[in-house]
Amino acid sequence: QVQLVESGGGLVQPDGSLRLSCAASGFTFSSYPMRWYRQAPGKERVLVAFITSTGGDTNLADAVKGRFTISRDNAKNTVYLQMNSLKPEDTAVYYCNAVVRIDRWLEYWGQGTQVTVSS
Repeated sequence: QVQLVESGGGLVQPDGSLRLSCAASGFTFSSYPMRWYRQAPGKERVLVAFITSTGGDTNLADAVKGRFTISRDNAKNTVYLQMNSLKPEDTAVYYCNAVVRIDRWLEYWGQGTQVTVSS
């Protein structure tokens, strides 16, 4: 079955960096775009970053442009979110997301990883 497993979250000081990883299994990873979302306390889940199946094109939310980078390693079935110059407002649970067609199109989420930016 499709599984998405995030890792790499934690507590970091403002202006610090973290790299999140999402290990995927159960589908042909290299055939599908991938996304990172985040959900801050009391707020809706929002799209942070998108990457095409080959990694040739990416898109980032305005709030993180210039600070975050999304990338993928199709040989390792893993997508990454490099987060630099972190701010307290980046505090959220970060989720990996994929929309995959096995028998039918379905949306899959990881369990999430907590990122807390605080001094």
